Amino acid sequence: MPDQPVSHLKPEILAPAGSRDSFLAAIAAGADAIYCGLKDFSARMAADNFTIDELARLAVLAHEKSVRVYITLNTLVKPDELDQTGKLLDQLNRWVKPDAIIIQDLSFIPIARQAGFQGEIHLSTLANVSFPSALQTIKNIRDISRVVIPRELNVDEIKSFAAACPQGIHLEVFIHGALCYGVSGRCYWSSYMGGKSGLRGRCVQPCRRVYTLKGQKKRYFSCNDLSLDVLAKLLLPEKNISAWKIEGRKKSPHYVYNTVSAYRLLRDHVGEPAMKKEALFLLESAFGRKGSHYNFLPQRPQVPISTDTQTGSGLLIGTIKGSAKEPYLIPREHLLAGDLIRIGYEDEPGHYIYRVTKSVPKKGRLTLCKVSLKPGTSVFLLDRREQALAELLKRLNHDLEKIPEKVCPPSKFKATYQRKQKEGEKDKKTGVIEMNVERLIRKGRKHPSDGFWLSPESISNLPRQAISSSWCWFPPVIWPGDEPEMQKIVTEVLRNGCKRFVLNAPWQICYFPTPKKLTIWAGPFCNAANPLTIQVLADMGFSGAIVTPELGQTDYLSLSRQSILPLGIVISGNWPLCVSRTLSQDMLTNQKMTSPKNEDAWVAKHDSLYWLFPNWKLDLLHHKEFLLKAGFRLFVYMNEPIPKEIQLKKRPGLWNWQLNLS
Repeated sequence: MPDQPVSHLKPEILAPAGSRDSFLAAIAAGADAIYCGLKDFSARMAADNFTIDELARLAVLAHEKSVRVYITLNTLVKPDELDQTGKLLDQLNRWVKPDAIIIQDLSFIPIARQAGFQGEIHLSTLANVSFPSALQTIKNIRDISRVVIPRELNVDEIKSFAAACPQGIHLEVFIHGALCYGVSGRCYWSSYMGGKSGLRGRCVQPCRRVYTLKGQKKRYFSCNDLSLDVLAKLLLPEKNISAWKIEGRKKSPHYVYNTVSAYRLLRDHVGEPAMKKEALFLLESAFGRKGSHYNFLPQRPQVPISTDTQTGSGLLIGTIKGSAKEPYLIPREHLLAGDLIRIGYEDEPGHYIYRVTKSVPKKGRLTLCKVSLKPGTSVFLLDRREQALAELLKRLNHDLEKIPEKVCPPSKFKATYQRKQKEGEKDKKTGVIEMNVERLIRKGRKHPSDGFWLSPESISNLPRQAISSSWCWFPPVIWPGDEPEMQKIVTEVLRNGCKRFVLNAPWQICYFPTPKKLTIWAGPFCNAANPLTIQVLADMGFSGAIVTPELGQTDYLSLSRQSILPLGIVISGNWPLCVSRTLSQDMLTNQKMTSPKNEDAWVAKHDSLYWLFPNWKLDLLHHKEFLLKAGFRLFVYMNEPIPKEIQLKKRPGLWNWQLNLS
């Protein structure tokens, strides 16, 4: 394998690859490393992705070219999938020998140990490491050497992460590619609407759709792409940033080649105007969405949502002219034979992919042999195979063919984990807890089993006796700028006698030097979904775990039989579709908006986060007896203030209870 990067060298250019040609395009462009996924357990399941056999040969070629290979296993793992994930990792270790795996689910850490994995372990942005103090906790877990930090951070926040890196931990920073509206690892939108989980790589992108607010139909949540372009040079002095990451495992070889080439120029030729000009040209012609610097410059943050511009993937090259039966296109760009175009947005029914058969000059005419194309429909250029790139790919394919094919035999790996105590032993200790978690805190004594969201407002409204008898809930995201205030109010609630906490990221346990003296549960945003993850949480000092609300009935039953810790569940209440750090200038808080399928929702701002709520509750109350018998001992009711404009609908609210979560 190629030597691993060290902190004082330039950051590696890390390229995406969702297909063989994109993988080869990354090599051709001079990428230092490539990340790609398998057919299973990848957070981009819509990409073509690879089999073990395919990756085995591609990895040999990459290593011959001194290019590192990282495999994304960044998906939520269900209780019955531990052996399957272990078998994949065992095969990867034996036959592909990747330089690293990228994970979000903590179960992969003990699985990697058990499989004897020889590469590095990188923590995905889906793991939501959003504040610098978390890094020391991650260091203490062992085996993790790199953390992929959120896209939402500005340059000063990124520098605070770099300064906080303990020895042996380095950072990976996104510099280019698609932006999600929701914070990574904190979006349940696609799953809540239909069982396609973004945490499992199957997001159907409901944020890209048109919504109605006050009679206006707009794409209120569809983000432009992130593009740091020339600003990326500000990261070069930071010695603990090991990688500049380009997003785009669903993108074409053309996109991969252009973006990698551009950022190599911007990294290696700082201060050279000609190279800067060439790099910006390459990015402009990469067929991505319109670019945004987002929050990178704290003095000039950009809201990445512009409701009056297009946000479809690809380069907008015009709109359909003529009539529905005789449509044509007057392209804004010169089209080459073989170019791939999409007519319409991805989320619109009837969008159509068309391959150009002959060259069409800029402002020429392309007649489309497809009936019923609505005039005015946007057309996007998706992929292009220039002659030079085609020749490079041809040569690399020739090199690849020289490498003998491998047929990787199946693995016999079986995951092991600490089993649950005998029936009844823990139940006698924990009892049953019914917990209401309130957003609005009223003065006066609260019920001892109730919970409150930790914020300056909540602790100012609660008397000391109420704080000491209640459960303190941490927010699902803590940004770097929130840390001083967070440390201050944690110190205050501890001083006031609070001893019971629910943390909504595993790393938040860093606020408690002696967690064993307290009752600390992993909250539902920790996305605990299998017994090995819960075992890791137990080793970190957690007393119990409130499981991810994304699972189904069978998963809950299986997990309760295996978990080493007592379990809780959100059984009823207002669960968010996502939380975000940004809001469109056209979006109003606490106002009803409606989806194309007549589903209502609203946005509420709480501290530094925007929460998006549907107008119906999660409701598993009819299954409480089942959950009690299964062994669940903490039942959470989440209550949010309902805006005057919103009327909650009576819907089943079962989420994925009856589904096999995909």
